[in-house]
Amino acid sequence: MADGKKLSSLDASFLYLETPEMPMHVGSMAIFRLPDDYKGDFFEDFKAMIVSRLHIAPILKARLEKAPLDIDHPSWVEDDQFDIDRHIFRASLPQPRDRATLERIVGWMHAKLLNRARPLWEFYVFEGMKDNEVGLYSKMHHAAIDGGAGAALTNMIYDISPIPRQVDPPTGGSKPGQEPRDIAANLLDSYQQLFNQPLDAGKAAQNLQLPRTGKSDIGSILFDNAMYQIESAVRFAGNIPTMVKSVSEVLGKVSDPKSRESLASMVSPPTMLNKTISSERSFAGVSIPLSRAKALAKQAGGKLNDVVLALASGVVRRYLLQYGTLPAKSLTAAVPISLREEGNTEANNQVFGMICAIATNIDDPKARLEAIIAQSTKSKEMSHPLRALMPQVSNISMLGAPIMVQILALLYSRSNLSDVLPPAANITVSNVPGPRQTLYAAGAELLHIFPVSISTHGQALNITVQSYRDQLDFGFIVGANIIPHVQVMCDMLPEEFAALEAAYAPPASNIKGAAE
Repeated sequence: MADGKKLSSLDASFLYLETPEMPMHVGSMAIFRLPDDYKGDFFEDFKAMIVSRLHIAPILKARLEKAPLDIDHPSWVEDDQFDIDRHIFRASLPQPRDRATLERIVGWMHAKLLNRARPLWEFYVFEGMKDNEVGLYSKMHHAAIDGGAGAALTNMIYDISPIPRQVDPPTGGSKPGQEPRDIAANLLDSYQQLFNQPLDAGKAAQNLQLPRTGKSDIGSILFDNAMYQIESAVRFAGNIPTMVKSVSEVLGKVSDPKSRESLASMVSPPTMLNKTISSERSFAGVSIPLSRAKALAKQAGGKLNDVVLALASGVVRRYLLQYGTLPAKSLTAAVPISLREEGNTEANNQVFGMICAIATNIDDPKARLEAIIAQSTKSKEMSHPLRALMPQVSNISMLGAPIMVQILALLYSRSNLSDVLPPAANITVSNVPGPRQTLYAAGAELLHIFPVSISTHGQALNITVQSYRDQLDFGFIVGANIIPHVQVMCDMLPEEFAALEAAYAPPASNIKGAAE
């Protein structure tokens, strides 16, 4: 990673919004099984493997360098004091050393902030579990990564055979810093390239790259920000036709009476899940078969994501009914959507989102899933025109903004405003596609990879699912002051899946007739 790579506004926002009660890192709880004849030290073997592959993911050796007085976004710079022993730890698991115990510890550890003086990631290896299993809890700050870029890290950590592949060592060195005369020459060259391509101005605008000093003194920051503002202005101008089209589509949809009905369904009712959260977390994981979930989606005429939403809806519905607090109006889910193009593995955030009603007001599982399929289609149609606008607004940069946003985030966190403001969405539900083939790390077979995501004020519950082999691994994370033991909710998911399958099963009389 080149020194001085400034964070985008979207990436930096995860730093500014972070408070002690609301850490902004994502992670996973992976479960491995060691071979029966394993004689080595898995922790040391795993750590040595990561050390040999760090160059594959340069973000792992990058730390934050703040701008003076926080007048601009921080930059990623290589940590010249990087020490692997500050990032990979051998952790202990108390008796009975089972997954439930590991889940409780992961929930507790996920509430702890990462040290911003070092690269923003940590791995914890839990050995000695039952059935020759090993747990790996990992966390990385959301400013450095999203689900799509996580695929690049997966490629670094895992192998497709028990024998780890040989990875070529890094080649080349870092580029020397530019002198002022080089910067001036590159600046002129950049402008010349822009004006030499009048027939394809939009493409030229997108490709415009003005020089940067990459330094952290006030003068350099002001110069680099000026170059960025020029780039942004040129790109903005090049995208005006696309943006005008998007805005006109949005206005057209809003003026349509049917669309106004869809917008009304996206309004979220207040629930016990939409309160200010504490600095503690409760975590639990559960798995269901992927092939059966896909078959269910096909029967219902929807997508796998619709089945995931239906399961989340059924679980939340059951839980709120137990407490007599289920609203008459349907709850909503915030559903992240990746904007990352295929093959893009840059370690940054390229994500958008939509709000979808999840039909918690419908008792019948089959009718609920069908309502979710219809509603998610409408939500995608409503949000689609906004997708083109996101790249334009996700990287806005204003000098002085970082310190202002951090103050506002702290005030919001401590004011309990989320207890009185209407929630933007009731829960967060995210579906991350994963590998179908069996993976290994340092010779150990990967059995599960349960996501551990982010709880926020006003949206205490986050349900994230990752597919792996023929399974869907669900990770439930919640503010522990809202749901002290989320395992109770997690245990409802297999029951809800069975109810959905039963709703789509052929009638027993038909089965009997076919057998005869």
